[in-house]
Amino acid sequence: MKVFNSQDGLGLKLAHTMGIKTGFITGRHSPAVSQRAEESDVDFVYLGQADKTAAFEECMRKAHVTEDEVAYMGDDLPDIPVARRVGLAIAVSNAAPELKAISHYVTRSRGGSGAAREVVELILKAQGRWEEAIPLALA
Repeated sequence: MKVFNSQDGLGLKLAHTMGIKTGFITGRHSPAVSQRAEESDVDFVYLGQADKTAAFEECMRKAHVTEDEVAYMGDDLPDIPVARRVGLAIAVSNAAPELKAISHYVTRSRGGSGAAREVVELILKAQGRWEEAIPLALA
């Protein structure tokens, strides 16, 4: 059974509300992930992606952004090729050591345990928009 963290869900919804596009690129085929993405207003969902590069490039085209404008969070070796290309590479605290070594930031939270929420807050604070986001989270 796949379990999701409510803080991650709030973080993804808050990102959407604040105009930050989000996406999932995963090697798994999971109806639960698709449902969670829909519930959390995730913009891009790519399941069954052993090589994540093509999906990443399609997301960038659809979002009209450059690599430098992308934050990418991963947890394992298949995430390394994309993490090497983005402006902000993030590894969750329980990620593979090889991914952590090339990442710009390692979360305090484990993957699936609030890491997405942590990253959304980090980005909004860096943009100076966290205080603006708080009331939206309470609504």
